[in-house]
Amino acid sequence: MQEHEIACCISVISANEESYMFHTPNMRWTSLQTEAAQIPHILHYTQGIKEEELRDLSVAIRRAKDQYQIDCIVTGAILSKYQFSRISSICDELSLTARSPLWNIDQDAYMQDVLDQGFSVIISGVASEPFDETWLGKTVDMKTLQALKEFRRKYHITLTGEGGEYESFVCDAPQFSHRIVIESSVLEYVNYRGIFRIIDAKLEKKYNSSSY
Repeated sequence: MQEHEIACCISVISANEESYMFHTPNMRWTSLQTEAAQIPHILHYTQGIKEEELRDLSVAIRRAKDQYQIDCIVTGAILSKYQFSRISSICDELSLTARSPLWNIDQDAYMQDVLDQGFSVIISGVASEPFDETWLGKTVDMKTLQALKEFRRKYHITLTGEGGEYESFVCDAPQFSHRIVIESSVLEYVNYRGIFRIIDAKLEKKYNSSSY
């Protein structure tokens, strides 16, 4: 949003929680994120079958191109060559530009910037040792970041979870007019794999000091 005019957000909800391509925990709640950011939202569904899910993504992107006259797709990929190459291929087929502004970014600087900019982020899923169930729903703050850095040193995880070690969910961001309040949730966890599954959530208006 700092570099581009954002026409819409595309979210793909996969029936397969082990999707090769897509983030899966709590994807239906991206509707609250896009509403808070005041961005039109294209929601598309896929069975999450490898390679077939790419055709579903292509359909969603084509819909965005037709509906909003987009000329570029921006992704948050940092290290995943699988995701980056396949999105780039789809964009080539549709005569669109693919951009990943976070590609190969310094992960320490990136995570610190997320905190400094005022993002509110929780851990929504874990999928590797040494993450136990206490990590599910944990807020990413300086204490959490230091623990992740220690895990990186001991267990060689990626700091941003790009190796699939953990997933996250944004509850608030500088560009949000409302914050997301999670009203109910359940934890599902076994053998270092788990999901913080949001059951109910709502938007809550944010006020700054000038509003009073």
